[in-house]
Amino acid sequence: MRQVAILGAGSFGTALSAHLALAGHRVRLWARDAALASAIERLRQNEVYLPGISLPTAVLATSDLGQALEQSELVIVAVPSHGMRHVMDAARPYLPEGAAIVSTAKGLEEGTLLRMSQLLAEAVGDAHPVAVVSGPSFASEVAKGLPTAVVVAAADPRTVTLVQEEFRGRYLRLYGSEDVVGVEIGGALKNVIAIAAGVVEGMGLGPNAQAALVTRGLAEITRLASALGGKRETLAGLAGLGDLVLTCTGALSRNRHVGIELARGRSLDEIVGTMKMVAEGVRTTQAALDLGRQHGVELPIAAQIADVLGGRKDARTALKDLMLRPQRAEVDAG
Repeated sequence: MRQVAILGAGSFGTALSAHLALAGHRVRLWARDAALASAIERLRQNEVYLPGISLPTAVLATSDLGQALEQSELVIVAVPSHGMRHVMDAARPYLPEGAAIVSTAKGLEEGTLLRMSQLLAEAVGDAHPVAVVSGPSFASEVAKGLPTAVVVAAADPRTVTLVQEEFRGRYLRLYGSEDVVGVEIGGALKNVIAIAAGVVEGMGLGPNAQAALVTRGLAEITRLASALGGKRETLAGLAGLGDLVLTCTGALSRNRHVGIELARGRSLDEIVGTMKMVAEGVRTTQAALDLGRQHGVELPIAAQIADVLGGRKDARTALKDLMLRPQRAEVDAG
């Protein structure tokens, strides 16, 4: 039995708290909002972000970072990418020596264009091993104990093994990887493609268009990951294709929802203003384009979505521009 801290009481952080408690760990779930932490403790569920899921007694909710992190051997950071640095700056003085840190965020930091593992390494230094967990995993299904398989990646194989051992449950299987770049780029960019998939769905363009979008989206993600040093085979697995298919087709996908509503003519501000949870793809789109430019990688789907999100094009015009691009070979030479 380990002491585990989960920083972030959104849907996925809460789902992991239930899973890890049932796996035999003592879990402290940190919420930025003191009222939310108090309500979780009182009601034994997170009615705001994961209603209907009862939390085991081994889960303690708190808004005190020091209390959450005290004696924790494993620290899971389940906050949106844009809040990661702020949370880790606040958490750093309380981190127990040698505690492993696991990111579940799927995005890129705006401005720096850092992946979450890079941000964590910069924020906490070399004293803490860092891992990332990604893959097709809606929070509500994890919390309900429905079969789920994800990937854990880290530079140190011992950290991969640690996370596999501590996370594993009857309904959660973790595959190990050393390809941190591929896993993180797959997790970040699939959200951008999911917005495009939502646009296709919202416009009623049919399965042909959806299949083409997902397939070419995967090619786009793979090009960028490969340019950054990731492995193509990683993007053909759970952290790439698996997560992409789920997010582009699943009714619970927040990014897909954004795309559907954009296709219906709603403004981005209006859509985001009605959502309780973050759609990471909205912020990741421009960061992905900037990263692509740095490495000479073309991201045509992301470019069109950036124009739609920025109000420079409507969805139908973006689709036309995407379809009328010069035709090319399907597989890049070399």
